[in-house]
Amino acid sequence: MKIETKACCADPAMCCTPAAVDAEGVRASVREGYTTIARGGACGPSAAGGGCCGATAFTPEQLARAIGYSGDELASSPDSANMGLSCGNPTALASLQPGEVVLDLGAGGGFDCFIAGAKVGATGRVIGVDMTSEMLTAARRNTASYGARTGLSNVEFRLGEIEALPVADASVDVVISNCVLNLSPDKARVWREVTRVLKSGGRVAVSDLALLRPLPDSVMTDVAALIGCVAGAVLIEHTMADARAAGLTDIVTTSKPEYIDAMTNWEDPLYKAIIAKLPPGSKPSDYITSLDISARKGS
Repeated sequence: MKIETKACCADPAMCCTPAAVDAEGVRASVREGYTTIARGGACGPSAAGGGCCGATAFTPEQLARAIGYSGDELASSPDSANMGLSCGNPTALASLQPGEVVLDLGAGGGFDCFIAGAKVGATGRVIGVDMTSEMLTAARRNTASYGARTGLSNVEFRLGEIEALPVADASVDVVISNCVLNLSPDKARVWREVTRVLKSGGRVAVSDLALLRPLPDSVMTDVAALIGCVAGAVLIEHTMADARAAGLTDIVTTSKPEYIDAMTNWEDPLYKAIIAKLPPGSKPSDYITSLDISARKGS
């Protein structure tokens, strides 16, 4: 797999951002890494884990509480659904309401799906999409525990890629995603798919990793960093441009570098490896941030 960096140009939103030369190679690397996680292992060539790759310096519950999940939210989701793959809480950002239809991109073990299911209630529905069959197996296995905890049967999981969602046009009220869009080799297509499946007036609530400035090439070409949601991240301006070009409006981004600082302070293996490749005197949060993204599809 090769990752290249585009040359800078007059439009800062469209340059200095990672471009996947081998899209299928990117998908294969990501699928392999998350298959390993679903089977209970750590991803990356060194099997060190870390970051969105699965926290190793702290428990998934510690990470979830640190980034804003409440005790009630954690109680509604089976413990095994939380794999420590989050970089924010999109369900809180979405302000979900009873009766809404929610789509989760890159559902993993179903963590955010089950939290969303409890919020939309018996009259609502949640669809989780993931491209890794082992993750779907884990998520579907967690469904029984979710039903026992909540008395609800409103969550389903579908196999598919977020660049070609197995979801009907204009059928979803809210699209959420948690540290997943950065893994896609074709982010512009993902945003177009998000717009396609949203109902008129539907909204987006995404937590993701983004770049404040371009990362050094040594990090960009690191497959472990890609699986850990870092090397595939793009500049905030690029994300906003893709969302706008897809037809979304009212786009708001909120940068939360404290997430990166926390991962660094906790000596997360992925971020320790990144620090080793950064220029002297710099730190990961100088380049990378956790980003909340909200947007809406016009009426």
